[in-house]
Parts: sequence; C-alpha cells; structure tokens
Amino acid sequence: MSVQALYQQKLMSAGDAIHVVQSGDTIVVPTGVGEPPALLTALSDVRRNYRDVKISQILPLRKYGYIDPDTQENIRHVAYFFGGATRPGGQEGWVDYLPAYFSELPMLIERGLSPSEVVFSMASPMDEYGFFSLSLAADYTMAAVEKARAIVLEVNPNVPFANGNCHVHISQVAALVESGDPLLEVGLPKIGPVQQAIGSYVAEMIPNGATLQIGYGGIPDAVVMQLTNKHDLGIHTEMVGDGIMTLVEAGVVTNRKKNYHRGKMLATFALGSKKLYDFMHRNPALEMHPVDFTNDPYRAGMNDNLHCINATMQIDFMGQCGSESLGFTPYSGTGGQADFVRAANRSNGGKAFIVLPSTAKDDTISRIVPTLTPGTHVSTSKNDINYVVTEFGVAQLRGKTAKQRCEALIGIAHPNFRNELREAAKKMRLL
Repeated sequence: MSVQALYQQKLMSAGDAIHVVQSGDTIVVPTGVGEPPALLTALSDVRRNYRDVKISQILPLRKYGYIDPDTQENIRHVAYFFGGATRPGGQEGWVDYLPAYFSELPMLIERGLSPSEVVFSMASPMDEYGFFSLSLAADYTMAAVEKARAIVLEVNPNVPFANGNCHVHISQVAALVESGDPLLEVGLPKIGPVQQAIGSYVAEMIPNGATLQIGYGGIPDAVVMQLTNKHDLGIHTEMVGDGIMTLVEAGVVTNRKKNYHRGKMLATFALGSKKLYDFMHRNPALEMHPVDFTNDPYRAGMNDNLHCINATMQIDFMGQCGSESLGFTPYSGTGGQADFVRAANRSNGGKAFIVLPSTAKDDTISRIVPTLTPGTHVSTSKNDINYVVTEFGVAQLRGKTAKQRCEALIGIAHPNFRNELREAAKKMRLL
C-alpha cells in the first residue's frame, strides 16, 4: 500500500482518533507548542468517560478542559515542568510533578520508569517518503514514540518540516487528525534596565567563536540582543527561539567553530513566532534532536567555549540555586539548567552563567540569601555553580571556598541588603 493510501486510511476526526486511549493509559505530549490542541480538546470533552488516564508533559501552554480538579480521577496531569496552565494545580496538589533532569526523561520512558502507552503530538505534513517531522519538540517524545502502543498525530501545514532525529513514519501511526489553525506564538519576554545590565555583564564575557545555550526569559534574551557584534558563534541548546534566529539573521551565528556537529545548530524544542517556525522549515543549518542528545552534558561539553545562560530565583551563600520552587511551593521544574551547567563545566573554555535580579517584589526581598528558603528545590548544586550575575556584577564561585563565595555573592547583592547579609554571614562563621 502506498504511503498516501496509508495516510487516507488513518485519517479521521479528533473525536474518533482519541478512541485509541484506554482507561489507565499514560499519554505523552510534547513540550509547549508541540501539544496538539484538537486532540487534547476532544479528549477533554469526553474526559468523564475515562478512569485513571494520565497526561505527561513539559510546559503546557493552554489550559485544556482536562486540567480540572473535579475530574482528576478521570484524567490527571503529570508535569515534568509546570507552566501557567498547570502551576495552580501543582500548588494545590491535584496536578502531579515528576522531578527529573530534562536530559534523562527519554531514559525514564525507555526503561518504563515513566509510562508511555499513547503519544499525542503536533506534526508537519507528510513528505513523499511517508515521514512526518515532530519539529516543534523532539524532546522526550521520540523515546515515547518507540515505547507507545498508539501514536496519534495532529497534522498542521504550519508545522515546519525540520531536519534531525525528529521524524515518524506513517507506518508507525495509529491515527491522524488534520488541523489548519495558526501555531501558538510566544513573544520575547520584557527586557527592563535590570535585565539589560545583567545582559551586558554576560555579553562581555562571551568571546567570538563561543557556542551558546540560551534559556528562556528576559535576562537570556537581553544577553542575545547584545551579541550582534560577535563573530562565528555556534548554537547547541535545548530551546530555539526568536533571539537565536535574530543572531542568525545578523550573521553572527556560523557554527564554524563548533567541535561537535560543526556547521549545525542543535535544539530539542522551539518556542517563538510564526517567523521562527518558517525559519525552521527544511533549514539545512538547523537540526532538532531528542533531549538526551542535545542536553547530555558529555555531548554538549564536547564543544569548546560552551557558554550557557540560565536564570534562577534564589541563591544562597554556598551557591545553591533554587530555580524551580518558592520554598516548598512548586513554580516550574528541573528542566535543563543542571544539564547545561555541567556541560559548560566540562567544556574547554566553557562558562556556565546563572543570572538573577538582585531583588524581588520592588526591592523588598533579596534574592541572594544566607540559606535557601526552607523546602526550596535545589536546581543547581553548590558543586556545579560557576558564574553568578546580577545587575551589580559577576561572582565566579567555582574553585572558591565557602568564605570566598559568601564574600563574592554579598558583593553583587543589592546595596540595601549587604549589611544584613554580612551580619548573617558572621553568625554563620563565613565572615
């Protein structure tokens, strides 16, 4: 049977396609824009027909009907990373959380430690050979494709066909649904004077020829905007967004100096504008790969001069970073921060930057603290921390004693809190 005949055989409505789901199944859904809205909406509409179905995902972008405390016994969300749609449920206890390094999620799926009976994903139109591209998020989804009983794709002409290990063949698919709605677009975060100042410090420390991993947020994007005078930058990251596309358009990204996959940008998911998604379509300079490939500290660290920029919410005198919770209250998730901090530490000439404003809540709370708020989830450990940057400067902590770290961090704290922090450090015998 031809691939076109197979396509027509498997094409159906979203309401029919969700019949592959059985009570007790776990459905794996890709990161962010890779989530299939027609399928998840159809499933939400009949959620009371199911029992004990779980949906595992990083960073959902829409609040579907199934994200509902009243039907959690029917369908329950399992967050690998909280977004705005699932954060309230995580904080109230009716959305579950699975802690894991982003790079290890495929391994958890492969070994059956995190179930995967069904995959729901957005996909590009099929090519002449019968392949779809899961370009928006290869992440852990490609591992789930190998384990799942049923793969259901929502095919949308706005999804780019990207290169890399992100392809699924029609013969692997149980059901297809077509949709033509525009993809969800996520704009650049707001950049204010604090973000601009932090970005300036980091940009000054990034040399020509560096390979970059850039996290999401106002500060990483402020760094990007100040790199347009650099030369021969490379990209090895988890997220490709509009900031990276801007650097490519400015001619500063050539990938010529990379040691690993020279000439290619590597990423595992995309989050940005329609212009970004169009940029990704059959772009020979970009490859989308599973996250155990992009975020593996050994592989990423094979690039010399790997510079990684990630944000945190709180850091203590030892250098422990709380990037995913406010005390014991969950806020986001582990993600890939620790993956890339370790990768940069392995890299010859690499630098791992943890960036944060010095204060929160209109300068009433210091983000540099003697000890993390009780219950805070440690995202980057004291043994992995390298550079910490606020709007008041840079503290290099790797190889430094506890007392040296304490002094360096107080030196980049907000001036209004430095005396208070010094008094706390004296009581802790650190000064």
